[in-house]
Amino acid sequence: MALSKETEVIFDERRGIDYDSANPPLYDSSTFHQQVLGGNAPFDYARSGNPNRQLLEDKLAKLEGGTYAFAYASGIAAISAVLLTLSSGDHVILPDDVYGGTFRLTEQILNRFGIEFTTVDTTQPNNIEQAIQSNTKLIYVETPSNPCFKITDIRAVAQISQQHQLLLAVDNTFMTPLGQSPLALGADIVVHSATKFLSGHSDIIAGAAITNRQDVAQALYLLQNGTGTALSAQDSWTLAKHLKTLPVRFKQATANAERLVEFLSQHSEISEVYYPGNHAKHLQQASSGGAVIGFRLKDESKAQTFVDALTLPLVSVSLGGVETILSHPATMSHAAIPEDVRNQRGITFGLFRLSVGLEQPDELIADIKFALKEAFNESISQPVTKQYLSS
Repeated sequence: MALSKETEVIFDERRGIDYDSANPPLYDSSTFHQQVLGGNAPFDYARSGNPNRQLLEDKLAKLEGGTYAFAYASGIAAISAVLLTLSSGDHVILPDDVYGGTFRLTEQILNRFGIEFTTVDTTQPNNIEQAIQSNTKLIYVETPSNPCFKITDIRAVAQISQQHQLLLAVDNTFMTPLGQSPLALGADIVVHSATKFLSGHSDIIAGAAITNRQDVAQALYLLQNGTGTALSAQDSWTLAKHLKTLPVRFKQATANAERLVEFLSQHSEISEVYYPGNHAKHLQQASSGGAVIGFRLKDESKAQTFVDALTLPLVSVSLGGVETILSHPATMSHAAIPEDVRNQRGITFGLFRLSVGLEQPDELIADIKFALKEAFNESISQPVTKQYLSS
């Protein structure tokens, strides 16, 4: 019987066979007994595989409609693995507003090994096609993008990649497998920062890559095992448990986000609101707008004063937790990008990213409304100071 994703995250096909507990046991072991010398035991050394990670990877594959999944020690480790399947001299096309950590990875690390990168506005598929070179091997897409929420047509880009025999990888962190299914839309690889919605409790760092292609899977496993970037047994065990509540968490957070979007869109001190649910192209390939919002203050000098007046949100990097998280991309997630490049991309001091959590939405609205009033009435007076943070 085919199970829904909502049931798949809860059902454990090993229960009643390998164990009877509601949750699988934690296999807290670095190595496993070998009964037959030279035999084909399923596990030998935990870096190469362990039961907790295998269970998690099976669930991640099913959630994304894939055949193979690999859990990594972070989201950027998963992205690194995808890019390291390439060779020196290969060329990659990236979005021009790619996540700051991916920008740092490509501009400061991978380019030293001869992998070439070109950034384009991927919201226009023609830009991608025009950027293809004789040595292009991979198109890498974020949709919605971070932090300006640009939307890329996955189907259209998949057609281009297939016509030119290129791989297409899609970062699906913002939407989760419940909100968007890139493999079904024609992508070859899906990546996640599983730290975010998949885990949802801001307590572990994890990443994932999922594919239907055996050749890609073999390359990803070689990197996972050979570079030692696999997710630990403890974190695999924790993430598999957290996945059980993903459907209810994501549904409620999305409903709350829609309430916040309505409020912010009508507020006079907000110049722009970015939300995928307001974009027709996004809703053609996704089931909802998700739970992450971007907004820009009309007066960017009020950014710190606004933050000072808030009570409920966690002001921090990351997203997708049960708590509402307010991020400041210019000094947090995208601090690794040079300031002039950030400004060109619209990542200025007045831009905020709001990952809406599970709090009562009326209380979140009241808190943000109060902070905006305090900031723009200047009843709190503090100078804006630069922060030098990155993640």
